[in-house]
Amino acid sequence: MLPAMPRPDRERFLAEPRVGVLGVTDSRGGDRAPLIVPVWYAYEPGGEVVVEMGRETIKAQLLRAAGRFSLCVQDEGRPYRYVSVEGPVTAIEDPVDPAVREALAQRYLDPEEARGYLAATSDQLKDDVVFRMRPQHWRSADFAAFAADFAEGGAGEGGGTD
Repeated sequence: MLPAMPRPDRERFLAEPRVGVLGVTDSRGGDRAPLIVPVWYAYEPGGEVVVEMGRETIKAQLLRAAGRFSLCVQDEGRPYRYVSVEGPVTAIEDPVDPAVREALAQRYLDPEEARGYLAATSDQLKDDVVFRMRPQHWRSADFAAFAADFAEGGAGEGGGTD
């Protein structure tokens, strides 16, 4: 089993500014796999995952239809870590609150870049929506302890996923 992160650690990890990979069931028919796309997101421990996107995009249409989504974030550096959450959409905010959009830009860009980005893309406020999701199911792994066991010649006992 993979070594899972304790709850406070996984919530802190998810709250760090990382690019998330959003997954949603693709209900357009045929033999389609889930839609998987990178997104900017926001999260505060104990709160909801917040993502913004174009109102008429495929991902927005699929999120409305599915009513739930997954988000996975990772640290590719050694030791490898990830957190994946899945849960129901709790709210769709249309139009987007400018403060939410500004907070997302400031999360991922330095202050000067964020100002420039917000100014250059100000028209998106009328075209975007925000989806909020309450994490219901968590999966995580932190290979730090696992790697330490191997470095010390141990057997590599793991804690598992949650």
